[in-house]
Amino acid sequence: MKIYTKTGDKGETGLVGGKRVSKASLRIETYGTIDELNAALGIVRSFLSAAIKENSLFADVFTILAEVQKWLFVIGGDLATLPDYKGKQRIPKMTAKAIKQIEQWIDQYDEILPKLQHFILPSGSKAGSFLHFSRTVCRRAERLVVRLSKEEEINPEIIIFLNRLSDFLFVMARFVNQELKEPEIPWIPQRD
Repeated sequence: MKIYTKTGDKGETGLVGGKRVSKASLRIETYGTIDELNAALGIVRSFLSAAIKENSLFADVFTILAEVQKWLFVIGGDLATLPDYKGKQRIPKMTAKAIKQIEQWIDQYDEILPKLQHFILPSGSKAGSFLHFSRTVCRRAERLVVRLSKEEEINPEIIIFLNRLSDFLFVMARFVNQELKEPEIPWIPQRD
């Protein structure tokens, strides 16, 4: 496969199904943000790969995040495909099964964590901080998908998945920081 095709040199790209659209379109921005989230999770995994030697629990998180990255590719392909596409190539779709799995992971890891008494500042270890950052990219992607859904037909499971995923990334940030003995910094509003 050749890396450059020159077909996008005039600021357009092709969707699955053949339609050409501007690279500045909402659909392209949306799945571009999904790609950005995927890359951010790749950074988290690179930090965790070094930490696995000291804490075997990170091996599970490392594997789970790889699964999430695969689902993000599914979402990207889903968003890059025209709703009426009838071609031979089977394009995977986001399903409720992935959402259920994310919910199970949230419950599993949240049970290990101390209950929140206050909002916390996004910070901590490199992996924890990048998980917090990934959560914010996920929320941006979710907002873009919602906007896109108001203009074009999309798979509604994507919105649900991204909503759960941002919660999951928050829980993972807390878990990783806890395991690395990074204290949470509460945000306590000052009263006048």
